[in-house]
Amino acid sequence: MSIRSADVVIIGAGAAGLMCAIEAGKRGRRVVLLEQNRQIGRKILISGGGRCNFTNLHTTAENFLSRNPHFAKSALARYEPRDFIELVERHGIAYHEKTLGQLFCDGSAAEIVTMLERECAAAGVEILTDCTVREIRAGFELETSAGDMACEALVIATGGLSIPKIGATPFGYQVARQFGIQVVECRPALVPLTFGREDRERFAELTGVSAEVTVRANGAAFREKLLFTHRGLSGPAILQASSYWTPGETMEIDLLPGVDPAPAFRGSRAEVRTIIGRFLPKRLADRWCEVQSVDRPALGLGEREIQAICEGLHGWSVLPAGTEGYEKAEVTAGGVDTAELSSKTMECRKVPGLYFIGEVVDVTGHLGGFNFQWAWASGAAAGRVV
Repeated sequence: MSIRSADVVIIGAGAAGLMCAIEAGKRGRRVVLLEQNRQIGRKILISGGGRCNFTNLHTTAENFLSRNPHFAKSALARYEPRDFIELVERHGIAYHEKTLGQLFCDGSAAEIVTMLERECAAAGVEILTDCTVREIRAGFELETSAGDMACEALVIATGGLSIPKIGATPFGYQVARQFGIQVVECRPALVPLTFGREDRERFAELTGVSAEVTVRANGAAFREKLLFTHRGLSGPAILQASSYWTPGETMEIDLLPGVDPAPAFRGSRAEVRTIIGRFLPKRLADRWCEVQSVDRPALGLGEREIQAICEGLHGWSVLPAGTEGYEKAEVTAGGVDTAELSSKTMECRKVPGLYFIGEVVDVTGHLGGFNFQWAWASGAAAGRVV
């Protein structure tokens, strides 16, 4: 049986794999891009509510979680948000900025996938979809459902474990272990959190209620929206904090960030719940007062009692039971240990010619386009040298 040869084989046609293929192809390299799904860029297509939050204007290394907080700096510095924006503009894709520097397509995320596909075609990249890699042998010989292949450089861009319904698998971590590469323990990130039974019963009726809060977990703090669900808590603030939260630890929620409600209680004849309802959604104010046993008139409250209520509102301590898991997680935290890779090229130190890029690496971005920017940047870093 004949073996198809290529300079570069990239496994995984997601954001990182597509960018890597484009950059390598532009250098005249013979690139074969393999995708197990029938469609490329499936995670791109469902991102941002179908409009793809493709980058963030304010991207810095501080927006990423990794065992080595400095690892992402090199790649991010050499492929910046403006580089991807220039590509988007060149293809005539309309976009807009939402809050906090987040950029979305005006139309559909499919425009981004089409753009990347056209760039691959222009760079001479061969894309094989519905292609399963069965085995990787020494010397980078691959047994695939499309036949045997051999390459000089092998790039693993298979993503993490999040959203298994679109084909997420542990393949990338298995390849790492096969070649003796360390993998940092993985966990769901940017994921809703669940209540224990008691809190679920207490707050079940608040499903759909949201409020702007500050959530703190393991030293990280995020001021954004919180959303009550039928199983627990979600919303941007919770998703952000979930990447830092450790199971078994409490999370502190400031329900009134930047607001001092104390003056509203002093001398007021209103109920405590009515006063708090001026600052929070009524259903949340009512239930919070019931749970905290402060459901009474404000008149007659002593200064200590007022301060205790205010401290409770600014420091609501929640003990999540767990997360909604990889099914609802936007990304996977952990992954291929950055100590095993060159931060400039994404190449394995122990195995020359083997590269890991994108979500499979232990670099996890905050919510808001940062994970896509890491995919573009790490993909470009590898694509320029493979």
